[in-house]
Amino acid sequence: MKLERLVACSQEVGATRSRKKKIAALAGLIEGTPDELLPRVVAWLSGELPEGKIGVGYAAIYGTLKETEGASSSSLSMADVQGAITAIAGSSGKGSVKRKRALLAEIFTAATEPERAFLAGLLSGELRQGALAGVMADALAAATGIAPAVVRRAAMLAGDLARVARVARAEGEAGLAAFRGEVFRPLQPMLAQTAETPEEALATLGGVGVFDYKLDGARVQVHKDGDRVQVFTRGMNNVTGAVPEVVQLARSLPAERVILDGEVLALRPDGRPHTFQTTMTRFGRKVQSRVAELRNTLPLTPFVFDVVLRDDEELLDAPLTERAAALDALIPEPHRVPRLLTSDVNEAAAFVERSLAEGHEGVMAKALESTWEAGSRGSSWLKLKPSWTLDLVVLAAEWGSGRRSGWLSNLHLGARDPDGGFVMLGKTFKGLTDATLAWQTEQLLAREERRDKHVVHVRAELVVEIAFNEIQTSPRYPSGLALRFARVKGYRVDKTAVEADTIDIVRRIHAGELTLLDALAKSQGRTRLAGGAPTTP
Repeated sequence: MKLERLVACSQEVGATRSRKKKIAALAGLIEGTPDELLPRVVAWLSGELPEGKIGVGYAAIYGTLKETEGASSSSLSMADVQGAITAIAGSSGKGSVKRKRALLAEIFTAATEPERAFLAGLLSGELRQGALAGVMADALAAATGIAPAVVRRAAMLAGDLARVARVARAEGEAGLAAFRGEVFRPLQPMLAQTAETPEEALATLGGVGVFDYKLDGARVQVHKDGDRVQVFTRGMNNVTGAVPEVVQLARSLPAERVILDGEVLALRPDGRPHTFQTTMTRFGRKVQSRVAELRNTLPLTPFVFDVVLRDDEELLDAPLTERAAALDALIPEPHRVPRLLTSDVNEAAAFVERSLAEGHEGVMAKALESTWEAGSRGSSWLKLKPSWTLDLVVLAAEWGSGRRSGWLSNLHLGARDPDGGFVMLGKTFKGLTDATLAWQTEQLLAREERRDKHVVHVRAELVVEIAFNEIQTSPRYPSGLALRFARVKGYRVDKTAVEADTIDIVRRIHAGELTLLDALAKSQGRTRLAGGAPTTP
């Protein structure tokens, strides 16, 4: 099977916002895929490598991409690409970095430009086509004639959509029904939609809900059978060796077999959480040999918010109230995420503020009768999470691809330096409607100063309100700081560049001198231009 078929489908999916059209395109490709290639087609078009990490990072992938020129016509097969991936993943020892780069260069040189873009996204884990696991599960259902709910449940239990695809085609619905929750086989995590206020959350949940603190740590799924314990990340990577604190807690529990969902945090001496970036330093490959030392200098604290298996009792289909009761009987209070059951808006709002005051992200609001619906963003779980916002200046923009071709999309963002100029803090293409893309392309081209390949550098005049989760240290930018999960809220056409937020404010947020309570107060006390195309000045 030629790679170009896969890439053409990816482009078709990326060029439409219609979920139905995405599903139809993917289902059509699945129907025409040979049995032996089906698992890999499903995995790749879901943006996943079955091999996991293959030892090449973002810089190596995109550096090699820039250093090479692609082919004028398509010749690569999926087997060719798989061979290269296998060789890259298997290269180790002295000189392996050079060999990996050479293999990357070889495959990029043999690929056409669309294929190069697809492969770079796949290998870096940044394939942006709007067809990740949820859409792919529905496409698999459409291609096999199996009910989408059955496919989604099997994918949740298997933790591997490619495996589900193979069983769905070979054994049909009966084969998928055989999947069961098993200890040491990680489940897909349950996800949430967003609510802006406690009022909205309670209304969506039918007037009453369970509110949990939303912690900004590393999400972990804990599996225990006797003294054997394994801990998996949200991405289903086994990190047991990095988190002895979680293993210790699991072994102490009064149950022989459990599967738990929770978060692990690094806490300051005052009990407030360190930044997400600090917590994640405990998971780096370079520190695995220093776990015992780091356990003393940067200890982790596990918090549990759900239990889906207890001994022989599978709780996947049990209502939240029953799972919460099981959790309370199983987990010591210091390791339970704080929880509130309420129908009172004021009580819920006070709980949100308490969470923020203690340094957390906000709260999760959950329906009392909600069952475990992993892998999908249902409305039975909602996140209420005030976002930091900064008014930043657009310094440059990159031309978009796929359905954003012809528009300036990825924005380069800068904070104002009181001593003059602007300090870059990162990039984002998220949160932009078609109307805003069209408007900003016109406005930025009118301010163009120069071009550097696909980047248009502009006069620093347009102010844009950017929401983000955190300021983290980064060697990529001169400031040493970068925005985490930045997204556009709207253009501030009422502001000039001299009114943009300063790098000093950014440093105060990073230092913890400002809290999310300040962000909440700021959002409640101001107005902004949001949604579609802003009104031009």
